[in-house]
Amino acid sequence: MNKTIKLEDLGSKDYKDTWDYQEVLFKGIVDAKIKNRREDTAKPTNNYFLFVEHPHVYTLGKSGDMSNLLVDEVQLKEKNARFYKVNRGGDITYHGPGQIVGYPILDLDNFFTDIHKYLRFLEEMIILTLAEYDLQAERSPGETGVWLDVGTPFARKICAMGVRASRWVTMHGFALNVNADLGYFDLMIPCGIRGKAVTSLNVELGKQTIDEAEVKTKLLKHFANLFEAEFL
Repeated sequence: MNKTIKLEDLGSKDYKDTWDYQEVLFKGIVDAKIKNRREDTAKPTNNYFLFVEHPHVYTLGKSGDMSNLLVDEVQLKEKNARFYKVNRGGDITYHGPGQIVGYPILDLDNFFTDIHKYLRFLEEMIILTLAEYDLQAERSPGETGVWLDVGTPFARKICAMGVRASRWVTMHGFALNVNADLGYFDLMIPCGIRGKAVTSLNVELGKQTIDEAEVKTKLLKHFANLFEAEFL
């Protein structure tokens, strides 16, 4: 089993270009697994972790409802935003500047073959990171992602998640609002859940901006501990 993960920070990159890049890495792992099985070999498979920040974009998962996007193409252009239908789970999600997006592209055969556990570990990484900023984040029953003040009228989502897996290889991932422009969330029904607010780390801490590099370092530390992995 290979528990090393190749880390790459793509900076600011178009959503579709990043999706295409994910697909290349994803296919490379799947093809290596198929070849191992066909040739009865056990050559190590790669794992990747991509950090990226996307220009304004709305994405709709394969089980999502188009009516959860509250604007048309003209209004999207006015907001300098794009829209894509994608092959991950989940409903509608917004990505944009000030948001840390992470895409782990892992062969779970190197770690554990349990998608439920994988999602819970991603959530736990976020929860532990936010705890370092004295925020008590938690899961909301039946709703993937990470929230604050669950079970109260003030419940608000700070991190969205949506993953795809095939042959135990993952892609897509999480989007943590750090310095996000929350006005863009008003143009959709976040994750298809009505009546739930969205927040950002800088808003919760009452600061204009948060050091995103510092947040990334904390995320990687907790990810490595949870998955017993090493980043390259």
